[in-house]
Amino acid sequence: MESKVVTQELSAYFGDVHAVKGVDISVPRNAITAIIGPSGCGKSTLIRCMNRMHEVVKGSRVEGKVFLDGEDIYAPGSDAVEVRRKVGMVFQKPNPFPTMSIYDNVVAGLRLNGERDWKKLDETVERSLKLAALWDEVKGQLDASGVSISGGQQQRLCIARALAVQPEVLLLDEPCSALDPIATAKIEDLLFDLKDKYTIIIVTHNMQQAARISDYTAFMYMGELIEFGVTKELFEMPKKELTEKYITGRFG
Repeated sequence: MESKVVTQELSAYFGDVHAVKGVDISVPRNAITAIIGPSGCGKSTLIRCMNRMHEVVKGSRVEGKVFLDGEDIYAPGSDAVEVRRKVGMVFQKPNPFPTMSIYDNVVAGLRLNGERDWKKLDETVERSLKLAALWDEVKGQLDASGVSISGGQQQRLCIARALAVQPEVLLLDEPCSALDPIATAKIEDLLFDLKDKYTIIIVTHNMQQAARISDYTAFMYMGELIEFGVTKELFEMPKKELTEKYITGRFG
């Protein structure tokens, strides 16, 4: 198991609130890792520390280390913008830019970085929408607003937007919680196809989803990492009593 993202004694705070408490985890390369646990246990905060999004919240701070391919992303001189290019993020609620077309949504990150070559932009739009399994559905309406399509399509558009800048890691924070079962199945199929090219970390409150799509699962409780391992083993033979109680529905 070769690791892509590694945390060492990672702690995150919101003011005096200790949201993530000394987490050590090694996320395998080219696999889907699910993070499960009850609401407020630190799942979302943990992944936001993995691309330095946590630090944009006023009053927040991070202690410990996060390594991406062996490089500490919090080391002095590390470029947060470059970290976020390599480690893309898709949020719980689909958030296409409402004033932009589907086309402009996909290439927003490239344009922000100064890309003006129309041929490259066109190629990126087609490649990213194909990767997000959305091209065939929207190729005739690229000038339409990004919010004119269905919720499930909007979430795949946000995934395409994240993929357009060619990240190495894709973080997803409960990406299906606002979607119906059909749209959810499309996202799950998409993630399964993408793991050959990307390292994927998904926060989910849906244990069935974690069991269906992930290769590895981490269980968090009250800011602490309780257990991490191969998904099948964690669900069928959890090592910790707390994990067993959570996955059998006896608390949380």
